[in-house]
Amino acid sequence: MRATLETLGITLLVGAAQAVLSLVGLFGLLALSTPVSVAPWTLVTSVYAHGSVGHLVANALALLLVGPLVERRTTRPRFHAFVVTTGALAGVAQVTLGSLLGPPSAVLGISGAVFALGGYLLAGNVVSETLFDRLRLSPRVQLALFGLVAVALTATTAAPGVALIAHATGAFCGLVAGRAGLLDAR
Repeated sequence: MRATLETLGITLLVGAAQAVLSLVGLFGLLALSTPVSVAPWTLVTSVYAHGSVGHLVANALALLLVGPLVERRTTRPRFHAFVVTTGALAGVAQVTLGSLLGPPSAVLGISGAVFALGGYLLAGNVVSETLFDRLRLSPRVQLALFGLVAVALTATTAAPGVALIAHATGAFCGLVAGRAGLLDAR
């Protein structure tokens, strides 16, 4: 669980930094928003930052559930790179597509990356590999199926204020990566 605990530790350190920043009125300094070029560091900081203690606890529990299972299949550097990359992609999708659907908003949290880790587990296991190999689905059909699964997984977390686009993006990225065996160290 080393990479998972390291990720959780980074999240807690960023949470402590957020608490200090909020004392001087800079709570949003770590949040990802558009245009990203104004504060490019938020591509990374927003993955580890959270809107509240409850938000952090919920994401930490989910991370502790799926993180160690992915860790068994990969290396620490790959795990960390996957978390940052999928978290950033999910955040960018949320602020970009979200602003097309409503007023622009900022995004915080590791849930997009956690959904990616879960998607990786779902599509990258022996049972799924065997099923996909037997069904012989075309790559396009597999991508469409992953899109449907990502939406279904996202629907389980639907609530006001939840970054649904980020969750769906993370899940989709994880499903594709799992099918490709992107993190497998074998």
